[in-house]
Amino acid sequence: MSAADVRVVVVDDHQIVREGLSSLLGALDGLEVVGTAADGRDAIHVVGETDPDVVVMDIQMPLLDGIEATRLITGRQPQVRVVMLTMNEDDDTVLAAIRAGASGYLLKGSGAEEVQTAIRAAAAGGMVFGAALAGRVASYFAGARAEPQQPEPFPDLTERERDVLRLLAAGRSNDAIAGELYVSNKTVRNAVSAIYAKLHAAGRAEAIIKAREAGYGRD
Repeated sequence: MSAADVRVVVVDDHQIVREGLSSLLGALDGLEVVGTAADGRDAIHVVGETDPDVVVMDIQMPLLDGIEATRLITGRQPQVRVVMLTMNEDDDTVLAAIRAGASGYLLKGSGAEEVQTAIRAAAAGGMVFGAALAGRVASYFAGARAEPQQPEPFPDLTERERDVLRLLAAGRSNDAIAGELYVSNKTVRNAVSAIYAKLHAAGRAEAIIKAREAGYGRD
């Protein structure tokens, strides 16, 4: 290992894939695997403890999926880059990953050289997409530039309150929200109370209705 090695965490719920990918990446020059995780929640803990340069993240996982884990990781540790490595190539999932903060998106089956290049590019601050996806992503960004950006709904909410509102709109209980965001129940209760006041909602049901009308809770 050298000071220039890119520190990597591998996240995949299939043990054989996780261990195989870790062995493969660890054998490549310039990469060091500093941790692994079997699901999104575990990934948040491992990334917090190891502070890697790049996380190689699966999407479909139990407890917390890779897209939500990516959003939480990049929100808390913006210096950490995430490269999705998945079988899923539908446009909605690719775009959801980008919106969550992913710096790259590769399909499983990519060669070792392509994965290594993507990890290095992500660590250097770039964005990398597999050959099968690059054209579609470029078209999306071109379309996004051409269309006026819609303002974020509920501008008075803090980022934490938005996180709570998204989960509230998805039907989560306060206990479940606290578990997913790794905060106390009191923090969630306070956020929910602030959301009611800022949305001028009489209670949970009205807040959920307003949030869903604004597009929250549909992912």
